[in-house]
Amino acid sequence: MAAVSGLVRRPLQQVTVRDAINQGMDEELERDEKVFLLGEEVAQYDGAYKVSRGLWKKYGDKRIIDTPISEMGFAGIAVGAAMAGLRPICEFMTFNFSMQAIDQVINSAAKTYYMSGGLQPVPIVFRGPNGASAGVAAQHSQCFAAWYGHCPGLKVVSPWSSEDAKGLIKSAIRDNNPVVVLENELMYGVPFEFPAEAQSKDFLIPIGKAKIERQGTHITVVSHSRPVGHCLEAATVLSKEGIECEVINMRTIRPMDIETIEASVVKTNHLITVEGGWPQFGVGAEICARIMEGISEKLVLEYSQAIINIVYLNTYWIRRLKPAFSPRSCIQFPGCSRCSCHWC
Repeated sequence: MAAVSGLVRRPLQQVTVRDAINQGMDEELERDEKVFLLGEEVAQYDGAYKVSRGLWKKYGDKRIIDTPISEMGFAGIAVGAAMAGLRPICEFMTFNFSMQAIDQVINSAAKTYYMSGGLQPVPIVFRGPNGASAGVAAQHSQCFAAWYGHCPGLKVVSPWSSEDAKGLIKSAIRDNNPVVVLENELMYGVPFEFPAEAQSKDFLIPIGKAKIERQGTHITVVSHSRPVGHCLEAATVLSKEGIECEVINMRTIRPMDIETIEASVVKTNHLITVEGGWPQFGVGAEICARIMEGISEKLVLEYSQAIINIVYLNTYWIRRLKPAFSPRSCIQFPGCSRCSCHWC
């Protein structure tokens, strides 16, 4: 601890992403009796990843509900409950399993408010781990940010830190629209500094607003979820070479905060997007397209080659290829000859 102007600066509390989500759900369950959680093993087992630890003992069978292994069934029940005025949190053990329930997510949840002429809101949260994890093979490894971000009627958030996780899950539960919360299995046990404001029961992070995690002047690096950490590591390495990266944590996939990204690119004139999804029709591809469309003609003409999109390989997850599969923290800006990494 260091003394500053006669005051003692206390270290910030460390909270894991898992506990931040748990805290956010607990506070909203306590705040609003219409909120309930359902999914596979969320109750007596405390959740497959222990995200719902202790909630069943506190709130009981009525509000923390174990379901059969039938995603279409319990997702449909949750959507119906939302239409009836409740606020369900529907957990998928992994978002890969949400493909079993995608008709409920898209056709039942996302489109109903529009098709009812604004008369029938569907305040539901679909949450669970998204993207590649450790050794879980091709059918459990894809990122669904672009899938669900493509669909009108949904809001889609993708937290990185514990602060993100708590603030976004609380905002998602309170939102009157269906919200997809894409967590990351590999981040659940990672601790982050938890500022005092995040510990408040009134703490919310607005959906649709990105956060600049690191200020910079040479390159804009945009990412979401776990790759945000890789980008910050890369920025630290590059700063030793005199290259200052501005790292933007998207937080929300839909609606996308393109204004924050655009303002940064106008400053740096270079853009790198980093994600855990596939390259074609991805989140990074959308960002690049919108930047090219939206920025002034002079900037586009002068820097049309200064955009790089870093993604996972255009194939399925193969464990033996893992070191070459994921984006790594050796990002360089266009024209740099010092980097041998094939991502650059």
